Amino acid sequence: MFGNSADLSVREVTLNSGHEIKALIITMEGMVDKEGLAQSAINPLMAYNFKRQTSAEVFDTVLYSVLASSDVTAFDGIDKLISFITSGFTVIAIDGAQRLIAIGAQGFAFRGVSEPESEVVQRGAREGFTEPLRVNMSLIRRRIKDPNLVFEQVTVGEKSKTQLMLCYLKSAASPKLLNKLRMRLNSCDLETVLAAGYLTEYLEDPHTSRLFSGVGISERPDTVCGKLTEGRIAIIVDGTPAVIIVPRLFVEEFQGVDDYSNRTYYAAFVRALKYFSFFISVFLPALYTALAQFHPEYFPTWILIKTADSLSRTPLPVMFEVLLITVVYEIMKEAGLRIPKSLGHAVSIVGALVIGESAVSAGIISSSTLMVVATAAICSYVTSPLYPPITMLRFVLVIVGGVLGLWGIVLATALILISMCSKTSLGVPYLSALSPFSLRSMRDVFVRVGWKSLSKHTIKVQNFAETEEV
Repeated sequence: MFGNSADLSVREVTLNSGHEIKALIITMEGMVDKEGLAQSAINPLMAYNFKRQTSAEVFDTVLYSVLASSDVTAFDGIDKLISFITSGFTVIAIDGAQRLIAIGAQGFAFRGVSEPESEVVQRGAREGFTEPLRVNMSLIRRRIKDPNLVFEQVTVGEKSKTQLMLCYLKSAASPKLLNKLRMRLNSCDLETVLAAGYLTEYLEDPHTSRLFSGVGISERPDTVCGKLTEGRIAIIVDGTPAVIIVPRLFVEEFQGVDDYSNRTYYAAFVRALKYFSFFISVFLPALYTALAQFHPEYFPTWILIKTADSLSRTPLPVMFEVLLITVVYEIMKEAGLRIPKSLGHAVSIVGALVIGESAVSAGIISSSTLMVVATAAICSYVTSPLYPPITMLRFVLVIVGGVLGLWGIVLATALILISMCSKTSLGVPYLSALSPFSLRSMRDVFVRVGWKSLSKHTIKVQNFAETEEV
C-alpha cells in the first residue's frame, strides 16, 4: 500500500526460538524515538528465549512479559495498522499470529509549550496548546484531576485520518449534546482535516445564521478547563495548537481569563469597554456616513462646520470615501500579517505617511473620515474573536447608511438581531442568557460577581436549551 515510500521502515528479525519464528518491526522514519524503542522493545525482544513456543504463545509472551513499555496495544486490521504507524507508533507483527502489537514510542519533533500569541493574559498561566494531541491532553488533565474527565477518540478525514479527542466531564456534559456532536463528526465527509477551522461548519446548527460562529476556538488550557465545568465539550484536533469548544455563546466573546483574576469592579469596567468598543467598531462608520449624507442637522454646530469643510475638499462621496479607506486598511492588515517581520515596519511607515497624512494633504480623503475609520479599526481589535463578523457588518452598514440613512441602519440592525436570536449552537440559543433572558446568568455577563457567589451555583450550558431541542 505504501509502495516504495522512503519513510516506511520494515525490519525483519528472527526471534530466539526453537521454531525460528520471524517478526517484523514496522515504523515510520522521523516519527519514532529510536533509543526509547530499542530499550523498551527491540533489545528485550531479541534477548528473550522463547524456547519452543508456538506463534500464538510467542505473541502472548511478547505482549504480557517481554515489552518494557507502558503503552502497548494488541489489535487487528489493516486500517488500524496504518493509523498506528502514521501516528508514530511502532508495530510488531509475529509470523503466524492473528493480531499485531502497537507500542507507543513516538519521537517526532514538535514545538514546545509556550505562551499563545492570540490570547495574552496578565495574571493567567503562560502555557498554551501545541501541535501534538497527547501533549494537549496532558495540559488539560494537569488542571482537572477528576476521574469524570473523559477523552474519547474519533477519527475524521478520509485521507488524513486525523485523530480527534472529545474532552468532557461526565458529571457536567449533557449526553444528548454528546450524541448530537458525535453524529455531526461521523457525518463529516472531508478528505483532509488539517486544522480546527475545517470542522466548524459541520459543528454549527443548520438553517441558522453563519455570520456569528457558535463554535469557539481557544489556545489556552485554563480557558478550556473553565468551560468544561460548565458542561461544554472540547474537541482536540491532532496537529492543531487550538481546541474547539462547543457550544459557544455570544456573551463569551467579551469574557477573558483576566476577568476572573482581577477584582470584580475592574472586571466590570473592562467588560464595559469591550461592549462599547464592539458597538463603536460596528456602527460608527455607518452612523458617520448616514449623518454626513442625510442628517447633517444632528451634528453639533462646530463639528458640522469642521466636517463640512473637510468633506468639501474631497472628490468622493462620503460612502465611497469610507469604503475606500476601510478596504485600504484591510489590505494593509493582510500585508502586515503575510510579509516577514523584518519588513513589518515598512507597512507601518507607508500606512502612516503615504495613505494617512499624504492622502489627507492631497485632498483625496478627509481627515474626519480617516479618524472615524481608524477609531473603528482600533476598537475592532478589543474583541478580536469577533473581528470577521465585525468587518462584514461594518461594510454592510456603511452601504445601507449611505443609501437609506439612519432608517436603513435601524432596519439592518433589527434584521441582525433577529438573525442572532434565531441562531443556536447544538440546540443552545446563541444569545443566552440575554435571549432567552436568565437573571441568574446575568451575574457573569455585563458584570462579574465575586467568587463567593459565582462558585455556589455553576450554571450548565444545557440549562439554556429546552430538553427536546438538546
